[in-house]
Amino acid sequence: MTYHPKSEFMSVMMTRGFLADCTDYQGLDEALAKGAMPAYIGFDATAKSLHVGSLIQIMMLRWLQKTGGKPITLMGGGTTKVGDPSFRADERPLLTEEQIDDNIAGIKQVFAAYIDYSAAPTGAIMVNNAEWLDGLNYLEFLRDIGRHFSVNRMLSFESVKSRLDREQSLSFLEFNYMILQAYDFMELNRRYGCMLQMGGSDQWGNIVNGIDLTRRVIDGEVFGLTSPLLTTSDGKKMGKSQDGAVWLDAEMCSPYTFWQFWRNTTDADTGRFLKLYTELPVAECDRLGKLDGAEINAAKVILANEVTTLLHGRAAAEAAEATAREVFEKGGLGDDLPTLELSDAELSGGVSIVQVLVRAGLAKSGKEAKRLIAEHGARMDDVALSDAGLMLDAAALSEPVRLSAGKKRHALVKRAG
Repeated sequence: MTYHPKSEFMSVMMTRGFLADCTDYQGLDEALAKGAMPAYIGFDATAKSLHVGSLIQIMMLRWLQKTGGKPITLMGGGTTKVGDPSFRADERPLLTEEQIDDNIAGIKQVFAAYIDYSAAPTGAIMVNNAEWLDGLNYLEFLRDIGRHFSVNRMLSFESVKSRLDREQSLSFLEFNYMILQAYDFMELNRRYGCMLQMGGSDQWGNIVNGIDLTRRVIDGEVFGLTSPLLTTSDGKKMGKSQDGAVWLDAEMCSPYTFWQFWRNTTDADTGRFLKLYTELPVAECDRLGKLDGAEINAAKVILANEVTTLLHGRAAAEAAEATAREVFEKGGLGDDLPTLELSDAELSGGVSIVQVLVRAGLAKSGKEAKRLIAEHGARMDDVALSDAGLMLDAAALSEPVRLSAGKKRHALVKRAG
Protein backbone atom coordinates (compact mmCIF):
# COMPACT_ATOMS: atom_id res chain seq x y z
CA MET A 1 0.00 0.00 0.00
CA THR A 2 1.59 3.23 -1.24
CA TYR A 3 -0.91 5.80 0.03
CA HIS A 4 0.76 8.97 1.35
CA PRO A 5 -1.34 10.46 4.15
CA LYS A 6 -2.16 14.14 4.64
CA SER A 7 -3.23 13.89 8.28
CA GLU A 8 -0.73 13.62 11.11
CA PHE A 9 -2.61 10.75 12.75
CA MET A 10 -2.56 8.51 9.67
CA SER A 11 1.10 9.35 9.17
CA VAL A 12 1.87 8.25 12.74
CA MET A 13 -0.14 5.05 12.33
CA MET A 14 1.73 4.12 9.15
CA THR A 15 5.28 5.13 10.08
CA ARG A 16 5.22 3.64 13.58
CA GLY A 17 3.70 0.28 12.59
CA PHE A 18 0.19 0.63 14.04
CA LEU A 19 -1.72 0.11 10.80
CA ALA A 20 -2.87 -3.32 9.61
CA ASP A 21 -5.89 -2.34 7.50
CA CYS A 22 -8.36 0.45 6.87
CA THR A 23 -11.79 0.52 5.22
CA ASP A 24 -11.07 3.70 3.24
CA TYR A 25 -7.57 5.18 3.55
CA GLN A 26 -8.21 8.35 1.57
CA GLY A 27 -11.68 9.05 2.96
CA LEU A 28 -10.50 8.61 6.56
CA ASP A 29 -7.37 10.67 5.94
CA GLU A 30 -9.38 13.57 4.51
CA ALA A 31 -11.88 13.43 7.40
CA LEU A 32 -9.03 13.40 9.94
CA ALA A 33 -7.43 16.43 8.30
CA LYS A 34 -10.55 18.47 9.16
CA GLY A 35 -9.65 18.12 12.85
CA ALA A 36 -11.03 16.86 16.19
CA MET A 37 -12.44 13.60 14.84
CA PRO A 38 -14.13 11.48 17.55
CA ALA A 39 -12.89 7.88 17.40
CA TYR A 40 -13.35 4.93 19.70
CA ILE A 41 -11.99 1.61 20.84
CA GLY A 42 -14.04 -0.76 22.97
CA PHE A 43 -12.66 -2.59 26.01
CA ASP A 44 -14.62 -5.41 27.61
CA ALA A 45 -14.35 -5.68 31.38
CA THR A 46 -13.22 -9.31 31.66
CA ALA A 47 -10.60 -8.59 34.37
CA LYS A 48 -9.79 -5.88 36.94
CA SER A 49 -7.05 -4.51 34.70
CA LEU A 50 -6.02 -4.45 31.07
CA HIS A 51 -2.68 -6.07 30.25
CA VAL A 52 0.17 -5.27 27.90
CA GLY A 53 -1.73 -6.89 25.02
CA SER A 54 -4.14 -3.91 25.09
CA LEU A 55 -1.39 -1.31 25.17
CA ILE A 56 -1.17 -0.96 21.39
CA GLN A 57 -4.84 0.16 21.34
CA ILE A 58 -4.30 2.55 24.26
CA MET A 59 -1.32 4.09 22.43
CA MET A 60 -3.49 4.53 19.31
CA LEU A 61 -5.98 6.55 21.34
CA ARG A 62 -3.12 8.54 22.88
CA TRP A 63 -1.70 9.38 19.43
CA LEU A 64 -5.19 10.28 18.20
CA GLN A 65 -5.46 12.86 20.97
CA LYS A 66 -1.91 14.15 20.46
CA THR A 67 -2.66 14.74 16.76
CA GLY A 68 -5.92 16.63 17.35
CA GLY A 69 -8.53 13.87 17.53
CA LYS A 70 -11.06 13.16 20.30
CA PRO A 71 -10.74 9.69 21.88
CA ILE A 72 -13.74 7.77 23.16
CA THR A 73 -12.95 4.89 25.50
CA LEU A 74 -15.95 2.59 25.41
CA MET A 75 -16.30 0.32 28.40
CA GLY A 76 -18.15 -2.89 27.61
CA GLY A 77 -20.48 -3.05 30.58
CA GLY A 78 -23.10 -4.53 28.28
CA THR A 79 -21.05 -6.59 25.82
CA THR A 80 -19.02 -8.21 28.61
CA LYS A 81 -22.26 -9.96 29.58
CA VAL A 82 -22.11 -11.73 26.21
CA GLY A 83 -18.38 -12.26 25.60
CA ASP A 84 -16.49 -11.71 22.35
CA PRO A 85 -16.00 -15.08 20.58
CA SER A 86 -13.42 -13.71 18.11
CA PHE A 87 -10.66 -16.31 17.55
CA ARG A 88 -11.43 -18.02 20.87
CA ALA A 89 -11.52 -21.80 21.20
CA ASP A 90 -14.19 -21.74 23.91
CA GLU A 91 -16.84 -19.54 25.50
CA ARG A 92 -15.76 -16.90 28.01
CA PRO A 93 -16.97 -17.43 31.59
CA LEU A 94 -20.00 -15.25 32.32
CA LEU A 95 -19.50 -12.52 34.93
CA THR A 96 -22.05 -10.98 37.27
CA GLU A 97 -22.96 -7.28 37.01
CA GLU A 98 -21.09 -6.64 40.26
CA GLN A 99 -17.92 -8.27 38.87
CA ILE A 100 -18.20 -6.28 35.65
CA ASP A 101 -18.67 -2.96 37.50
CA ASP A 102 -15.71 -3.78 39.76
CA ASN A 103 -13.55 -4.56 36.72
CA ILE A 104 -14.56 -1.32 34.97
CA ALA A 105 -13.57 0.69 38.06
CA GLY A 106 -10.11 -0.90 37.95
CA ILE A 107 -9.63 -0.42 34.21
CA LYS A 108 -10.60 3.28 34.35
CA GLN A 109 -7.54 4.05 36.47
CA VAL A 110 -5.19 2.84 33.72
CA PHE A 111 -6.53 5.16 31.03
CA ALA A 112 -5.87 8.33 33.03
CA ALA A 113 -2.11 7.71 32.67
CA TYR A 114 -2.31 7.88 28.87
CA ILE A 115 -5.30 10.01 27.92
CA ASP A 116 -6.55 13.46 28.98
CA TYR A 117 -10.23 13.46 30.01
CA SER A 118 -10.48 17.24 30.42
CA ALA A 119 -13.14 19.52 28.91
CA ALA A 120 -10.75 20.56 26.11
CA PRO A 121 -11.98 20.17 22.48
CA THR A 122 -9.85 17.02 22.21
CA GLY A 123 -10.64 15.89 25.76
CA ALA A 124 -11.46 12.19 25.87
CA ILE A 125 -14.78 10.83 27.06
CA MET A 126 -15.46 7.47 28.67
CA VAL A 127 -18.83 5.80 28.14
CA ASN A 128 -20.34 2.43 29.06
CA ASN A 129 -22.34 0.56 26.44
CA ALA A 130 -24.61 -0.77 29.20
CA GLU A 131 -26.26 2.69 28.94
CA TRP A 132 -28.00 1.66 25.71
CA LEU A 133 -27.66 -2.13 25.58
CA ASP A 134 -29.22 -2.92 28.98
CA GLY A 135 -32.53 -1.32 28.05
CA LEU A 136 -33.01 -2.81 24.60
CA ASN A 137 -36.35 -4.44 23.81
CA TYR A 138 -35.59 -7.80 22.22
CA LEU A 139 -38.38 -7.84 19.61
CA GLU A 140 -37.84 -4.20 18.60
CA PHE A 141 -34.09 -4.82 18.34
CA LEU A 142 -34.65 -7.85 16.07
CA ARG A 143 -37.05 -5.90 13.82
CA ASP A 144 -35.06 -2.64 13.66
CA ILE A 145 -31.47 -3.91 13.77
CA GLY A 146 -31.36 -7.68 13.26
CA ARG A 147 -32.90 -7.49 9.80
CA HIS A 148 -29.80 -5.70 8.51
CA PHE A 149 -27.50 -8.67 9.24
CA SER A 150 -26.93 -11.61 6.93
CA VAL A 151 -26.22 -14.84 8.81
CA ASN A 152 -24.43 -16.15 5.69
CA ARG A 153 -22.06 -13.18 5.81
CA MET A 154 -21.56 -13.42 9.57
CA LEU A 155 -20.60 -17.08 9.21
CA SER A 156 -17.98 -16.13 6.62
CA PHE A 157 -16.00 -13.90 8.99
CA GLU A 158 -12.71 -15.53 9.92
CA SER A 159 -13.23 -14.96 13.66
CA VAL A 160 -16.37 -17.14 13.55
CA LYS A 161 -15.32 -19.46 10.74
CA SER A 162 -12.16 -20.55 12.56
CA ARG A 163 -14.25 -21.66 15.53
CA LEU A 164 -16.74 -23.59 13.40
CA ASP A 165 -14.02 -25.18 11.27
CA ARG A 166 -12.62 -26.75 14.44
CA GLU A 167 -16.14 -28.07 15.18
CA GLN A 168 -16.19 -26.17 18.46
CA SER A 169 -19.52 -24.97 19.75
CA LEU A 170 -20.47 -21.32 19.19
CA SER A 171 -23.42 -20.37 21.38
CA PHE A 172 -26.23 -18.14 20.12
CA LEU A 173 -25.29 -15.76 22.96
CA GLU A 174 -21.77 -15.31 21.53
CA PHE A 175 -23.08 -15.12 17.96
CA ASN A 176 -24.98 -11.97 18.93
CA TYR A 177 -21.77 -10.22 20.03
CA MET A 178 -20.93 -8.81 16.61
CA ILE A 179 -24.44 -7.40 16.26
CA LEU A 180 -24.14 -5.63 19.62
CA GLN A 181 -20.70 -4.24 18.72
CA ALA A 182 -22.06 -2.96 15.42
CA TYR A 183 -24.90 -1.30 17.33
CA ASP A 184 -22.33 0.34 19.62
CA PHE A 185 -20.67 2.05 16.65
CA MET A 186 -24.00 3.32 15.34
CA GLU A 187 -25.01 4.56 18.80
CA LEU A 188 -21.68 6.35 19.32
CA ASN A 189 -22.06 8.00 15.93
CA ARG A 190 -25.58 9.11 16.81
CA ARG A 191 -24.70 10.39 20.30
CA TYR A 192 -21.17 11.75 19.87
CA GLY A 193 -20.53 12.05 16.15
CA CYS A 194 -17.99 9.21 16.35
CA MET A 195 -16.61 8.54 12.86
CA LEU A 196 -13.94 5.91 13.45
CA GLN A 197 -13.71 2.57 15.23
CA MET A 198 -10.25 1.13 15.86
CA GLY A 199 -9.20 -2.25 17.19
CA GLY A 200 -6.98 -5.25 16.65
CA SER A 201 -7.15 -7.04 13.30
CA ASP A 202 -9.25 -9.78 14.94
CA GLN A 203 -12.02 -7.15 15.16
CA TRP A 204 -12.15 -6.48 11.41
CA GLY A 205 -15.44 -8.32 10.83
CA ASN A 206 -17.10 -6.65 13.81
CA ILE A 207 -15.93 -3.21 12.68
CA VAL A 208 -17.15 -3.70 9.10
CA ASN A 209 -20.55 -4.77 10.45
CA GLY A 210 -20.76 -1.53 12.46
CA ILE A 211 -19.89 0.57 9.41
CA ASP A 212 -22.57 -1.15 7.31
CA LEU A 213 -25.22 -0.80 10.02
CA THR A 214 -24.46 2.90 10.60
CA ARG A 215 -24.73 3.64 6.90
CA ARG A 216 -27.95 1.64 6.46
CA VAL A 217 -29.86 2.93 9.50
CA ILE A 218 -28.75 6.56 9.93
CA ASP A 219 -26.80 7.16 6.72
CA GLY A 220 -23.66 8.07 8.67
CA GLU A 221 -20.20 8.16 7.07
CA VAL A 222 -17.89 6.16 9.31
CA PHE A 223 -14.56 4.35 9.02
CA GLY A 224 -12.63 1.42 10.45
CA LEU A 225 -8.93 0.97 11.16
CA THR A 226 -7.16 -2.06 12.63
CA SER A 227 -3.77 -2.67 14.18
CA PRO A 228 -1.74 -5.86 13.71
CA LEU A 229 -2.19 -8.66 16.23
CA LEU A 230 1.22 -8.60 17.84
CA THR A 231 3.37 -11.56 18.67
CA THR A 232 6.96 -11.37 19.80
CA SER A 233 9.72 -12.50 17.43
CA ASP A 234 9.77 -15.90 19.17
CA GLY A 235 6.06 -16.40 18.46
CA LYS A 236 4.63 -15.60 21.90
CA LYS A 237 1.43 -13.62 22.29
CA MET A 238 2.15 -10.01 23.27
CA GLY A 239 1.38 -9.31 26.90
CA LYS A 240 2.30 -12.72 28.21
CA SER A 241 5.42 -13.48 30.23
CA GLN A 242 6.74 -16.61 31.86
CA ASP A 243 4.65 -15.70 34.91
CA GLY A 244 1.41 -15.00 32.98
CA ALA A 245 -0.25 -11.75 31.90
CA VAL A 246 1.67 -8.50 32.38
CA TRP A 247 -1.01 -6.26 33.89
CA LEU A 248 -1.13 -2.46 33.65
CA ASP A 249 -2.40 -2.09 37.23
CA ALA A 250 0.48 -1.50 39.67
CA GLU A 251 -1.20 -3.65 42.33
CA MET A 252 -1.39 -6.62 39.96
CA CYS A 253 2.04 -6.11 38.39
CA SER A 254 4.65 -4.01 40.20
CA PRO A 255 6.40 -1.21 38.28
CA TYR A 256 9.66 -3.16 38.65
CA THR A 257 8.13 -6.34 37.13
CA PHE A 258 6.60 -4.22 34.36
CA TRP A 259 9.96 -2.53 33.68
CA GLN A 260 11.71 -5.90 33.67
CA PHE A 261 9.26 -7.28 31.08
CA TRP A 262 10.33 -4.58 28.61
CA ARG A 263 14.01 -4.88 29.54
CA ASN A 264 13.79 -8.56 28.59
CA THR A 265 12.56 -7.77 25.05
CA THR A 266 14.35 -9.83 22.41
CA ASP A 267 16.89 -8.02 20.22
CA ALA A 268 14.73 -8.47 17.12
CA ASP A 269 11.70 -6.75 18.72
CA THR A 270 13.44 -3.74 20.28
CA GLY A 271 13.14 -1.29 17.38
CA ARG A 272 9.55 -2.26 16.61
CA PHE A 273 8.47 -1.95 20.25
CA LEU A 274 10.18 1.44 20.61
CA LYS A 275 8.05 2.74 17.73
CA LEU A 276 4.81 1.26 19.06
CA TYR A 277 5.11 1.79 22.80
CA THR A 278 7.17 4.97 23.21
CA GLU A 279 7.03 8.47 21.76
CA LEU A 280 10.67 8.67 20.75
CA PRO A 281 11.18 9.90 17.16
CA VAL A 282 10.94 7.14 14.54
CA ALA A 283 14.51 7.74 13.35
CA GLU A 284 15.81 7.29 16.91
CA CYS A 285 13.76 4.10 17.32
CA ASP A 286 15.23 2.73 14.10
CA ARG A 287 18.76 3.65 15.20
CA LEU A 288 18.39 2.02 18.59
CA GLY A 289 16.78 -1.08 17.06
CA LYS A 290 19.77 -1.65 14.79
CA LEU A 291 22.31 -1.76 17.62
CA ASP A 292 23.81 -5.09 18.61
CA GLY A 293 25.91 -6.66 21.33
CA ALA A 294 26.03 -4.74 24.60
CA GLU A 295 24.60 -1.65 22.87
CA ILE A 296 21.21 -3.29 22.19
CA ASN A 297 20.92 -3.88 25.94
CA ALA A 298 21.23 -0.13 26.47
CA ALA A 299 18.42 0.32 23.92
CA LYS A 300 16.25 -2.11 25.90
CA VAL A 301 16.82 -0.08 29.06
CA ILE A 302 15.64 3.02 27.16
CA LEU A 303 12.57 1.06 25.99
CA ALA A 304 11.81 -0.10 29.54
CA ASN A 305 12.27 3.40 30.97
CA GLU A 306 10.10 5.11 28.35
CA VAL A 307 7.22 2.61 28.55
CA THR A 308 7.28 2.50 32.36
CA THR A 309 7.36 6.31 32.55
CA LEU A 310 4.19 6.60 30.46
CA LEU A 311 2.28 4.24 32.76
CA HIS A 312 3.81 4.66 36.22
CA GLY A 313 5.77 7.92 36.00
CA ARG A 314 9.46 8.81 35.62
CA ALA A 315 10.28 8.20 39.31
CA ALA A 316 8.99 4.60 39.14
CA ALA A 317 11.01 3.96 35.97
CA GLU A 318 14.20 5.33 37.54
CA ALA A 319 13.63 3.28 40.71
CA ALA A 320 13.14 0.13 38.63
CA GLU A 321 16.32 0.76 36.65
CA ALA A 322 18.26 1.42 39.86
CA THR A 323 16.96 -1.81 41.39
CA ALA A 324 17.86 -3.78 38.27
CA ARG A 325 21.37 -2.32 38.30
CA GLU A 326 21.76 -3.14 42.00
CA VAL A 327 20.51 -6.70 41.54
CA PHE A 328 22.34 -7.57 38.35
CA GLU A 329 25.51 -5.54 38.52
CA LYS A 330 26.20 -5.22 42.24
CA GLY A 331 24.49 -8.30 43.64
CA GLY A 332 22.42 -6.22 46.06
CA LEU A 333 18.94 -6.94 47.35
CA GLY A 334 17.07 -4.24 45.49
CA ASP A 335 14.41 -2.50 47.59
CA ASP A 336 12.02 -2.17 44.62
CA LEU A 337 11.88 -5.92 43.93
CA PRO A 338 8.51 -7.73 44.28
CA THR A 339 8.42 -8.56 48.00
CA LEU A 340 6.91 -11.41 50.01
CA GLU A 341 6.50 -10.73 53.72
CA LEU A 342 6.15 -13.69 56.10
CA SER A 343 4.67 -13.21 59.58
CA ASP A 344 6.34 -14.49 62.74
CA ALA A 345 3.36 -16.80 63.23
CA GLU A 346 4.05 -18.44 59.88
CA LEU A 347 7.78 -18.62 60.52
CA SER A 348 7.38 -20.18 63.96
CA GLY A 349 6.68 -23.55 62.36
CA GLY A 350 8.84 -22.90 59.32
CA VAL A 351 7.72 -22.27 55.71
CA SER A 352 8.93 -24.59 52.95
CA ILE A 353 11.14 -23.07 50.26
CA VAL A 354 8.82 -24.61 47.66
CA GLN A 355 5.85 -22.68 49.09
CA VAL A 356 7.90 -19.49 49.29
CA LEU A 357 8.91 -19.73 45.62
CA VAL A 358 5.25 -20.08 44.63
CA ARG A 359 4.00 -17.28 46.90
CA ALA A 360 6.79 -14.95 45.68
CA GLY A 361 5.57 -15.45 42.10
CA LEU A 362 8.71 -17.24 40.93
CA ALA A 363 6.91 -20.54 40.26
CA LYS A 364 3.31 -21.23 39.29
CA SER A 365 3.02 -24.42 41.33
CA GLY A 366 4.84 -26.56 43.88
CA LYS A 367 5.71 -28.96 41.09
CA GLU A 368 7.35 -26.21 39.07
CA ALA A 369 9.22 -24.96 42.16
CA LYS A 370 10.59 -28.44 42.84
CA ARG A 371 11.68 -28.76 39.22
CA LEU A 372 13.47 -25.38 39.42
CA ILE A 373 15.36 -26.57 42.49
CA ALA A 374 16.20 -29.96 40.93
CA GLU A 375 17.57 -28.23 37.82
CA HIS A 376 19.59 -25.73 39.92
CA GLY A 377 17.49 -22.87 38.50
CA ALA A 378 16.48 -21.49 41.90
CA ARG A 379 18.89 -19.48 44.05
CA MET A 380 18.81 -17.77 47.42
CA ASP A 381 21.20 -14.83 47.70
CA ASP A 382 22.93 -16.15 44.55
CA VAL A 383 23.55 -19.60 46.06
CA ALA A 384 21.86 -22.44 44.15
CA LEU A 385 19.14 -24.24 46.12
CA SER A 386 19.46 -28.02 46.11
CA ASP A 387 17.07 -29.16 48.87
CA ALA A 388 13.33 -28.91 48.08
CA GLY A 389 12.66 -29.79 51.72
CA LEU A 390 14.38 -26.66 53.07
CA MET A 391 12.32 -24.76 55.65
CA LEU A 392 12.69 -21.03 56.31
CA ASP A 393 12.20 -19.83 59.88
CA ALA A 394 12.62 -16.51 61.68
CA ALA A 395 16.36 -17.06 62.07
CA ALA A 396 16.77 -17.63 58.33
CA LEU A 397 15.04 -14.31 57.70
CA SER A 398 16.87 -12.25 60.32
CA GLU A 399 17.90 -10.28 57.22
CA PRO A 400 15.88 -10.10 53.96
CA VAL A 401 16.91 -12.67 51.33
CA ARG A 402 16.73 -12.50 47.54
CA LEU A 403 15.24 -15.47 45.72
CA SER A 404 15.93 -15.94 42.02
CA ALA A 405 14.43 -18.17 39.34
CA GLY A 406 16.76 -18.26 36.38
CA LYS A 407 18.81 -15.17 35.59
CA LYS A 408 16.07 -12.59 35.19
CA ARG A 409 13.35 -13.19 37.80
CA HIS A 410 13.88 -12.12 41.38
CA ALA A 411 11.89 -11.46 44.54
CA LEU A 412 12.65 -10.28 48.04
CA VAL A 413 11.54 -12.33 51.06
CA LYS A 414 11.54 -10.82 54.55
CA ARG A 415 9.87 -10.92 57.95
CA ALA A 416 6.73 -8.82 58.24
CA GLY A 417 6.82 -5.77 60.48
